[in-house]
Amino acid sequence: MTLTQNTLRLTSIGNGDGMMISPSGDTADFTELYQAGLDQLLADAGHLLIRGFAPGVEGFNELVRRYSSRTTLDPARTFHGEAAQKVDSGHGPIGLHLENGATPFAPDLLWFHCVKAAKSGSETTVCDGFRVWDALSERARKILAAQPVKYSRNVPEEMWQRLAAHLAGGTRHPRQMQVSDLYTLANDGADATFTEEPDGSLTYTYSAYAAHPTRWSSRTAWANSLLGPSFNYEAPEIRFADGSAIPDDVIAEYTEVSESVTEEVAWEDGDIVLIDNSRVMHGRRAITDPDRTILNAQSYARS
Repeated sequence: MTLTQNTLRLTSIGNGDGMMISPSGDTADFTELYQAGLDQLLADAGHLLIRGFAPGVEGFNELVRRYSSRTTLDPARTFHGEAAQKVDSGHGPIGLHLENGATPFAPDLLWFHCVKAAKSGSETTVCDGFRVWDALSERARKILAAQPVKYSRNVPEEMWQRLAAHLAGGTRHPRQMQVSDLYTLANDGADATFTEEPDGSLTYTYSAYAAHPTRWSSRTAWANSLLGPSFNYEAPEIRFADGSAIPDDVIAEYTEVSESVTEEVAWEDGDIVLIDNSRVMHGRRAITDPDRTILNAQSYARS
């Protein structure tokens, strides 16, 4: 992998394919990243750490815009500019997951921007699904490949309508959105059903394989939200598509294997992390310094 700009340096980080982009000299022109081919680099690396530029929130939002066809959101979070939202998920550890991976609205790209780093702990975790799949036993791979996993969850009316309005381009007020709109707004090919409840809330089911090809590769990645959080939402029911439970020993195996190849991002002020959300899961260690500030953005890659 190479960068098009001579003033940018690309180095390996961790034990996997992750890469860090930093200035090659004393000067750091953040705008060079706008044409640096981050999407092509991400296809190989799985996740990128951009360090040493210290952009403001406006610069972060512009970087997201340059590489995205459109953005999506977490309706429980607050916006900071056009794309960025403040991460607010309590102080406990968060299990590995794809962003919105338990829904038919998962983005291609997940972005983080560290406005203020924690003085201790609070590391973001990343786990490459390629490495997990390669390390699982043949039995576990066979069981997980046999059928999709089905997620079922209820979402309050205000939240699903806000998400729908954003995905529709903001052309309608959230209160104007209908459950039927969600079938059009869901990701292409998503296996999902949506049911409006008497109180206006939404019950959905979404089925997807726990291991699958990625946005940029035909190689199989164990990349899903089986271990993920539900801080702002009702926890989903997770079973195989035929209604059967995932065997306890398989859960224990993929939990152990994924943790064994998980790496940590020890944040510094100004850092940006870009993740291939079809391949690399992320999570968080417990927050020991609640004064930290991390923003994130979710977007779809340009064709």
